[in-house]
Amino acid sequence: MAHLGDGNIHHTSYISRNDPDVMDALVNAVEDVVQELGGSFSAEHGIGVSKLDTMKRRKDPVALDAMRAIKAALDPNNILNPGKVIPQ
Repeated sequence: MAHLGDGNIHHTSYISRNDPDVMDALVNAVEDVVQELGGSFSAEHGIGVSKLDTMKRRKDPVALDAMRAIKAALDPNNILNPGKVIPQ
């Protein structure tokens, strides 16, 4: 499915979730192609829990540190979406 007017394409893969190695290989392969084409692993739907590992792998460590610092400054008690926005 997609909404091509704004350039977002969402892929759906129909494989068994019972084999984590196959799932990881598929996710990495798709992300590699997306990155090579200048795309992003996430857009209007945000990161959420399901893409934290991807964010940790794909984002620059300096950018992640900056995001963590901003989050800590704005949410010192970590009560706003704890563990769901920025990978630890």
